[in-house]
Amino acid sequence: MPLADRPWFRLTWPFAVALVGIAVGYALSEGLSGYVVYLAVSAVTAAIAILGLGIVTGSAGMIALCQLTFAAVGAWIVAGLNYIHAPGGFVVWLIAGGIGAGVVGILVGLPALRLRGVNLAVVTLGFAAAADVTLVQIQFPGSADGTAVERPEMFSSDRGFFFFSIIVLAVCALAVFFLQRGRWGSSWKAVAFSERGTASSGQSVPGAKLTAFAISAALGGISGGLIAGQVQLPFASSFTPLQSLALYVLAVMSGAYLIDMAIFGGILWVLVPELLKQWGVKLDWGFVIFGALGVQALTSGTNLGQGIRNLWYRRADKRAAARATESVDAGAPAGPTRPEAPLDAPAASGGAVGTGSPEAAPAGAEISTTTVATLDPVADANAPVLVVEGLTVEFGALKALDDVSFEVPAGTIMGLIGPNGAGKSTFVDAISGFLPRHGGRVLLDGADLAGMSPTRRARQGLRRTYQQDRVPPSLTVEAYLRFVARRRLDRGEIERTLAFFGCPPARSRLSSVDVGTRRLVEVAANVLAGPRLLILDEPAAGLSHEEHLALAVRLRDLPARFGISLVIIEHDLDLVRSVCPRLTVLDFGRVLASGPQTEVLDDPAVIKAYMGETELLQ
Repeated sequence: MPLADRPWFRLTWPFAVALVGIAVGYALSEGLSGYVVYLAVSAVTAAIAILGLGIVTGSAGMIALCQLTFAAVGAWIVAGLNYIHAPGGFVVWLIAGGIGAGVVGILVGLPALRLRGVNLAVVTLGFAAAADVTLVQIQFPGSADGTAVERPEMFSSDRGFFFFSIIVLAVCALAVFFLQRGRWGSSWKAVAFSERGTASSGQSVPGAKLTAFAISAALGGISGGLIAGQVQLPFASSFTPLQSLALYVLAVMSGAYLIDMAIFGGILWVLVPELLKQWGVKLDWGFVIFGALGVQALTSGTNLGQGIRNLWYRRADKRAAARATESVDAGAPAGPTRPEAPLDAPAASGGAVGTGSPEAAPAGAEISTTTVATLDPVADANAPVLVVEGLTVEFGALKALDDVSFEVPAGTIMGLIGPNGAGKSTFVDAISGFLPRHGGRVLLDGADLAGMSPTRRARQGLRRTYQQDRVPPSLTVEAYLRFVARRRLDRGEIERTLAFFGCPPARSRLSSVDVGTRRLVEVAANVLAGPRLLILDEPAAGLSHEEHLALAVRLRDLPARFGISLVIIEHDLDLVRSVCPRLTVLDFGRVLASGPQTEVLDDPAVIKAYMGETELLQ
């Protein structure tokens, strides 16, 4: 096993890097001149603020133009606690400043629940402008009578305070590292890519957005508290909206969701003005330079951090491919094995029968149009997992769904088919909670889903996939599976499931695999969630012919192997015939037929409305 894959190494290397960074910071604090030490503290405070922007902007994809306003909140709290001689000292005041800024960040983030893009940018910039005017009027506590902020006793000198700021940066960087790799971090990246996909995986979209704003603002508050300790008499001129704009552009340009690039951005924050000063150029041109770099990053779609990471990832992918080739040449298995029953074993009662393993299907073999998935008679005796009664959805005068009623027996697979415009997508949106205003009832295991949000329905056991790609490419396969499953998964379970679906290894980056493979990963992740009902919306789209054949066999095996029921929406009739023992046909928003596959496909109304020509059913 490569060193990078060993669990102990993956847990300990961030701490080792942080310790090395602290050691380097100590060496610099002893070797640099006093003026450079002062600039270095400014670089550290900027890096911490950019770390926060990396969360709300880089990971969560929201525009926040008030990061230095959060820093002002942290500085104001530190100065205020210092002025009243609050117990605990600077370290406690710094933590309080971060918490206070985080609370303000939640309040500012509330509009993000409804606003996006430019509208959200206007709101955050307006908050920054209003806060700036307020600070100019009230000033910071102690500024009127010259009460200086007391630094920690052990770090009272400029060099000592620089070393202290390095320790704070290391702690913040570690916190961001583990948050980005935990559930919160996955939710930030997921909500940036697709809010619908996030909600249907059981994650609260408002929760993801507000936690991103809160953590980002808290880091801003800590940055501001350090500024208060650095200058000891903070003033409003250190936290202007224009500086927040420049910091945002610098974060976008550098790729601040990457910790090392956030630190690099902090260095640029002080380096560019210093170079301009040395060259005799007005410092205002620094904002122009930052703006030009930001425009380049936005127009090209690639920031500096992404460019460097892409070069590294390509080399890593080549090394991984070489290792896989060596394993195959040496006779080692290419992927993990499953200890459970073989894929060609008959399905247990309550599910469709699997007819063979995906590996058994010869390359280039066709799915026979006469192969019909068989229905175990026990399934009919089971209580239905999904009951739809009189489901009606209207858009003005148009009835997209008109009195739709049917049941999905537990432990079986139902195909939902119909021509384009029949109402299939509307049906899925309605029962998954994205169209809450509809007539009729939807029952999952007897529980009425009325009034439940998509997130609550997903947590109740109703999961779905999408026609469009909703899998965030910024995650690894393993991180995405853990995020969607919403439960503790051991590595063996992950590897077996990925092997079953023919997905890439857990450490693979989703950005490096094709869309068809990401659809398989999406199905695997939702299966690991253990839902009562899983709706697959055109799961074979984007797959090659061989992958299409393998997917059909795997889908037949899901009810018995994983204990879930399936509704499959698919235009490929061969896949529907081979996988779905039961069918429901929609036409113009109404149920045309529903029941066992052979009966439905022999229905003359289905032949006329859906197939068009009788020979297609022969």
